[in-house]
Amino acid sequence: MLEPAVRHRHVALDGLRLHLAEAGPEDGPPTILLHGFPEFWFGWRHQIGPLAGSGLRLLVPDQRGYGLSDRPRGLAAYHLDRLAADVVALADACGAGRFRLVGHDWGGLVAFWVASIHPERVERLAVLNAFHPGVFGPYLRAHPGQLLRSAYAGLFQVPRLPERLLTARDSSLLRALMRRSARPGTFGPAELDRYAREWARPGAVTAMLDWYRALARLPRARHPPPVTAPTLILWGERDAALQPGLATASLALCERGRLQRFPDATHWVQHEAPEAVNTALIDFLHA
Repeated sequence: MLEPAVRHRHVALDGLRLHLAEAGPEDGPPTILLHGFPEFWFGWRHQIGPLAGSGLRLLVPDQRGYGLSDRPRGLAAYHLDRLAADVVALADACGAGRFRLVGHDWGGLVAFWVASIHPERVERLAVLNAFHPGVFGPYLRAHPGQLLRSAYAGLFQVPRLPERLLTARDSSLLRALMRRSARPGTFGPAELDRYAREWARPGAVTAMLDWYRALARLPRARHPPPVTAPTLILWGERDAALQPGLATASLALCERGRLQRFPDATHWVQHEAPEAVNTALIDFLHA
């Protein structure tokens, strides 16, 4: 991806400003890319050039709490319904009535939720190493091994302490979490420095952790509607945090879903296998 091909601006929503990176032709099919924890729009750097070059109009926001976007205070600001509403409001602000939607990690949870509760807006859905929020509770009760993998999210529920641990010594722990959960060499020092600059912004890590806190504490629809849009799930099988069964469980909530596995990739599949991921996304999003 060449940085000059990416256009940056802020978009005003209802009481919130999101930083937005854009690429691709203005008249191309609108396609929103949603990053996860602890990234920002830069997490799609390997995808932006190829996807834009294929003719897609890319809208790549820093989601609320991240990067250069606003960081509202309080857990209610990070309820899953609000995160989904941001996506729809962003599409409205950019003149996109219907759009293609791609999400990784937390961005995948939000993308699944948007497709479930706003089916009239999502033309096609692609999710990378993320589960549908409606399946996690039942899956966790049936698969105690996933509880062990999710222990870090329990630590995130503690007030203030996780922020201090994650950001101490120039965010050395957050750097190590990204580096150790990926294949060797996936995240180099220069890339981690760029992430660390975003984590160091005032209130950034608290806002990022409030996504986890809100998901655990705030009620939401118990039985979300199934996803009716054509759906592609891309899954790195060596994900240290999420069992592969979550992909299968999520697929069961998709009326027209398909699962593509990457046996040698981790949670960071779009960084580790960018060419294969880009090919899969371009073929699917243009179908």
